[in-house]
Amino acid sequence: MSPTRSVIILVENAPVPSDRRVWQEAAALTRAGAEVFVVCPRGTSRDSELFEERDGVAIHRYPAHFADGALRGYVREYSGALREMRRLVRRISRQRHIDVVHACNPPDILFLSALRARLRGAAFVFDQHDLVPEQARAQFAGRRLLYWSTLAAERLAYSVADVVLVTNESYRDVALSRGPLRPEDVFVVRNAPDLGVFRRVDPDPTLRKGASFLIGYVGLMGPQDGVDHMLRALAELKERRSDWRGIFVGEGDALPGARDLAHQLGLEDVVEFAGWMQGEQLIATLASLDVCVAPNPKTPLNDVSTMVKLLEYMAMAKPVVAYDLPETRRTAKDAALYTRPDHPPSLAAAIDELLDSPELRARMGAAGRARIETVLSWEHAERELLAAYDRAYAIADERKKAKRGAK
Repeated sequence: MSPTRSVIILVENAPVPSDRRVWQEAAALTRAGAEVFVVCPRGTSRDSELFEERDGVAIHRYPAHFADGALRGYVREYSGALREMRRLVRRISRQRHIDVVHACNPPDILFLSALRARLRGAAFVFDQHDLVPEQARAQFAGRRLLYWSTLAAERLAYSVADVVLVTNESYRDVALSRGPLRPEDVFVVRNAPDLGVFRRVDPDPTLRKGASFLIGYVGLMGPQDGVDHMLRALAELKERRSDWRGIFVGEGDALPGARDLAHQLGLEDVVEFAGWMQGEQLIATLASLDVCVAPNPKTPLNDVSTMVKLLEYMAMAKPVVAYDLPETRRTAKDAALYTRPDHPPSLAAAIDELLDSPELRARMGAAGRARIETVLSWEHAERELLAAYDRAYAIADERKKAKRGAK
């Protein structure tokens, strides 16, 4: 890649570098010689500076007002974000010629903030982290007009995009079936763990607080993540045995309700909500877990999504209990015990089985780690990202030539 390439990455739903996928992409492009600018919301407890340069990446943050889960709140959040993103894209574009604008959903309409750069010749990369129509259908059941509106927005994003990045083969199938795309323009760039970060370290025995086993959930806590299912499973497990503790690491819209449910189920003495973790603290906590849980319920979105937490569990060689969803099984294979979907007692039974079998835990953990090393690590995803950018840069160069020829 040419060292003169300039890239703007747009992300609306999380600050950077807390958004690990976006940060991995930005760092990879920087290492490959590009000048990378990230435009994202400002965090509260972290990533709160309006501007920061970190590891060669220029991060421009704007004041954000995140929705409270209501539809009206999302309209206000997204309209404000588009306005701020347009302002920052213009500022950056006045200083540099932009080769690529890279927009990470949700929402699917971020391209609206970069149309001017697109008209000036920049290639547009649509990075589809989530299937927004399926997300909307799950969160706002019964609002058919909203569902069809999100489908239309998604199709517009596909239509504007020169290159599309997706997180797994299921999402690639969706992109090719719902968008006017050519197969050679759709690349699978997984939410893959960096094995230089997710490495084996000594566990922290203090996290057990005297218990024999530690059961964990590590990741975002949204309505679609099934934290309530795991809590109900742990309540069932508490009836069977008392030699364990549970820890929930992360934050999100579902966290307040999860705390309330834990109280209702009488789990306060065995369950801890540890909040957001990153860096060495996160790795040490993952290393301390005996069983990890991916309790995402069965929905059209979860059926085709690869859960980041699942890959991180596998990278740390941890056995997983999960509902039997198609993409979860395709990803984890022998690294997980699969249970009847949307049935917390089945989760409890599988956790119970794993706690009683150190040999099975070790075998499943080794299978997961091997699968990450051979197929699913960031090393593999980075190659796909750089191949996608070779395609995007070629498109940007063709537009430059066409503009010069038109003059």
